[in-house]
This record gives sequence, structure tokens and C-alpha cells, in this order.
Amino acid sequence: MSKTFDRYAGIVFLAIGAAFAAGSRSIAASAYGSNIGANIFPMVLGIFLVLMSLRLIYETFRRQQQTESRKKEQLDYRRFGIIFVSAVLYAYFLEDIGFVLSTFIFLMIGFQTMQRGRIWVSLLISAGFSAGVYYLYVYVLDGSLPGFPAWLGLS
Repeated sequence: MSKTFDRYAGIVFLAIGAAFAAGSRSIAASAYGSNIGANIFPMVLGIFLVLMSLRLIYETFRRQQQTESRKKEQLDYRRFGIIFVSAVLYAYFLEDIGFVLSTFIFLMIGFQTMQRGRIWVSLLISAGFSAGVYYLYVYVLDGSLPGFPAWLGLS
């Protein structure tokens, strides 16, 4: 991309992130059955977006003028379709099969779609991330996420 586009995109995303963080303060601070309120996730996303936007803006000032190739990039509709469908199915089946299992499956599909092979690395990262986030959110932060499905007998 061009430096100018990146700079303006960084400024726009900075404003969106700040709006998310500020808007999250008006959301209720507690939720039924959870010590973490609905305001935490948008606030964290807003802060993350602000930080990433600041990094993008900084990089545009730091980066030297590079020659941009004018060739048209081929869009990979097949990969996009696979990831989009898996994201929709992830959201649909989240309650039915639980957070850990659905996140694991979604990440495995995503990793294998983006880079074939290295199955053991994908398995390790997918399992560690889904179990780690579940443990952190449910046990450390006292939040609530759908656990394992009842037919597995792990609940």
C-alpha cells in the first residue's frame, strides 16, 4: 500500500478505536452470571485498535519511500470463502458444541487453509489457544463461556 493511504487509514482506525473505547463506558458494567461485564470486550478491542493504529501511523513516518509495484494482485476467493464459511459456522455452533471445541475446529480450519502442512504445530497452537482463553476468561476473570457439550461428559 502507499504511505498516504496507510497514514489516513491509521487515523481513521484510531478514531474508530477511540470511539469504541469511549462508547464501551456507557455499556452496563456487570452481566448476569459473570463478574465481567459486557463493556470489557469492546473496551479492550478499542484500546487494541488504537495501539495498532498508532503503530501504523508511526510506521508511515518511519518508512522510507519504496517503489511500489503496479501489478494487480490476484485475489484468493477460495481461501476467503473457506474462512468466511467457517467463521459463520463457528458463530452458529458456538453454543451447541462449546467454546473450546468450536474455537479449536475454527482455528484448525483457518491455519490449514492459510498454510497446508505443519499439522502438529496447528494442533498445538489451536488447542493451546482455545483452552488458554477459556481458562483465562472463565477461571481467572470469572466470566462465562459455553463449556463442553453435554454429550462429551466433560461438563
